[in-house]
Amino acid sequence: MNDPIADMLTRIRNSQLRGKSTVSTPASKLRAWVLDVLKDEGYIRGYEASTDVNGHPTLEISLKYYEGIPVIRELKRVSTPGRRVYMGVKDIPQVRQGLGVSIVSTPKGVMSDAAAREANVGGEVLCTVF
Repeated sequence: MNDPIADMLTRIRNSQLRGKSTVSTPASKLRAWVLDVLKDEGYIRGYEASTDVNGHPTLEISLKYYEGIPVIRELKRVSTPGRRVYMGVKDIPQVRQGLGVSIVSTPKGVMSDAAAREANVGGEVLCTVF
C-alpha cells in the first residue's frame, strides 16, 4: 500500500455510502492522529484499537450519521506521496468558507486548520473534510 491515509479515507467514504456503523482499518500512529482530529471536530463518533483475526493491530472507527445521512459529505486527500503539498500558516485553505476542516501535519502535531492558525504553524495539508 503506497498511501495509507488515502486508503483509510476511502474506507470511510465507502462504508458511509453503504450505511455501515463501523469500519476497520490497519493501525498506525498517523492514522490515529488524523482520526483524533476527525473526532474532535465531530465528524466521527470515535475509534478504538483492536486486533483482527490474524493478530494484526487495527482501528475500529465508529461512523456518525445525522437522521440517516452521513455527517461527512466530502473527504478529499490533498497531499499524496507523489505530490506533497506544504503551506505556510497564511496559506492554509479554508474549506467551504470555514464550514469544513483541513487536516494539517505540523511540527507541533496533526491538527485542524483552525488550530494550526492559532498555533501559528504551517505544514503538510493531508486532507480536507466537509
